[in-house]
Amino acid sequence: MLACVTMKMLHHAKCCQCLTIFGSVRALHKDNRRATPQNFSNYESMKQDFKLEIPEYFNFAKDVLDQWTNMEKAGKKPSNPAFWWINGKGEEVRWSFEELGSLSRKFANILSEACSLQRGDRVILILPRVPEWWLANVACLRTGTVLIPGTTQLTQKDILYRLQSSKANCIITNDVLAPAVDAIAPKCENLHSKLIVSENSREGWGNLKEMMKCASDSHTCVKTKHNEIMAMFFTSGTSGYPKMTAHTHSSFGLGLSVNGRFWLDLTPSDVMWNTSDTGWAKSAWSSVFSPWIQGACVFAHHLPRFEPTSVLQTLSKYPITVFCSAATVYRMLVQNDMASYKFKSLKHCVSAGEPITPDVTEKWRNKTGLDIYEGYGQTETVLICGNFKGMKIKPGSMGKPSPAFDVKIVDVNGNVLPPGQEGDIGIQVLPNRPFGLFAHYADDPSKTASTLRGNFYITGDRGYMDEDGYFWFVARSDDIILSSGYRIGPFEVENALNEHPSVAESAVVSSPDPIRGEVVKAFIVLNPDYKSHDQEQLIKEIQEHVKKTTAPYKYPRKVGILNYNKYLLSVMENFNCLFLHFNEYFLHTCYTTCPKLN
Repeated sequence: MLACVTMKMLHHAKCCQCLTIFGSVRALHKDNRRATPQNFSNYESMKQDFKLEIPEYFNFAKDVLDQWTNMEKAGKKPSNPAFWWINGKGEEVRWSFEELGSLSRKFANILSEACSLQRGDRVILILPRVPEWWLANVACLRTGTVLIPGTTQLTQKDILYRLQSSKANCIITNDVLAPAVDAIAPKCENLHSKLIVSENSREGWGNLKEMMKCASDSHTCVKTKHNEIMAMFFTSGTSGYPKMTAHTHSSFGLGLSVNGRFWLDLTPSDVMWNTSDTGWAKSAWSSVFSPWIQGACVFAHHLPRFEPTSVLQTLSKYPITVFCSAATVYRMLVQNDMASYKFKSLKHCVSAGEPITPDVTEKWRNKTGLDIYEGYGQTETVLICGNFKGMKIKPGSMGKPSPAFDVKIVDVNGNVLPPGQEGDIGIQVLPNRPFGLFAHYADDPSKTASTLRGNFYITGDRGYMDEDGYFWFVARSDDIILSSGYRIGPFEVENALNEHPSVAESAVVSSPDPIRGEVVKAFIVLNPDYKSHDQEQLIKEIQEHVKKTTAPYKYPRKVGILNYNKYLLSVMENFNCLFLHFNEYFLHTCYTTCPKLN
């Protein structure tokens, strides 16, 4: 029997649906593996009944988190924490919603007072999975400052680009990246505040741990309009450097209720673990907004690097009920002997960021008894399509449209295509723009306009819809490479390659990989002075160069060296055309079969 609890923020301004909580709270450690939805009856009723009115003013910290604090104090919420962090070294942090509120208000005062940040100022946050990352997220909400997260894999050059293009006023990072920031800070005229998360002091930086000891937890949350910019996420494109995707307080703060309530199917008694990197929008999806909208516990494990056994041990040891990770992670997990692990609390598994293959889902089901519910979305959106509890899962399909969007397959003119016909995946935005969509690409109106075709926002992905209304991913319509859940633009990798003295020309493409789904493959033409060098050693040197020039996850794991003159002659003779950026099949065919290539 379901008991509806209407949070003040939901009732106030009629901004969200009623939050559904079980009248009989499930114990944290109970082994309960229901595939039956907790928050809805079935897919059809979910789509039909979903309505969300957007208020004029909305702030997630005040209207959601603080209301969970009130319910917690009133004894109307299960006793599991709001936040639960471990690091594998025996250290552990648990915060209630009340403690999260108090600490985030202290952080907010540091931003407003010590850093002199004003509403609308931009804050770059580059931290690994440490508790301060979550506090920074909430503190920015409370102060109305715009959060810009970044992965800790960013190089000095990457950070400079982000600081300059975003005109950020403040940066928050750790002692690993602080030297890189200091080296480029003189080139960033808008940067006036630097906060470091470290046990040690550093000249020119405010030490956050020390400042938190003295800060007051008395802070009044700013009154933000629902359409004010809340956060910006850098996302790679086919050409040019990463663009800034701007989200409002409502597009994520309210829009991700679709993810939390329906796809993740969370309740306040759940413990949610999402393994996404803190630099990506997926962390905002499943490590901040989606679980906390539902009052669930956010679980975090500070894993410096991915280790399958550590993940399996954590799922077995801790009462995690909902697990979210990229297809690559599941792919690596099922290669391990999982017989000795017992996931007594785990009851719901989801995946997003890259397509997951049917063989991986089958292996996971055989080893755990649980299905993987794949979801599809973008940095620019909340969940677009998903496999939801209670509906038939078609292996390989990304499911059906979420309640947030009217999703169609459209042709080059924006006309809706019939089932079975491949086209572009689009979201209807006219006459009414859906609330779960980004506001714009910051400072790039032409790029923003290019995403529209007729009445649709075009995702950049190709697919088709079958007769049952399920959507199937076919390919990117651009050259974006999806590797282990990371979006990699060829332009950035080619730029890095071309900076190496041995490289005359380069072309970067996607290459299939059994573990990562796709990897970066580079075809390069050497400068004459390097043609006699040992190619294996040179490839290693070039790969290391790319790792240091741009984020390491972008480096080409596969490299092919071409003799340009012979390559050009061979291609022209055999095909009477030259396209340097052809797909890998074409390049690989030329490289391995044309007798004049080498």
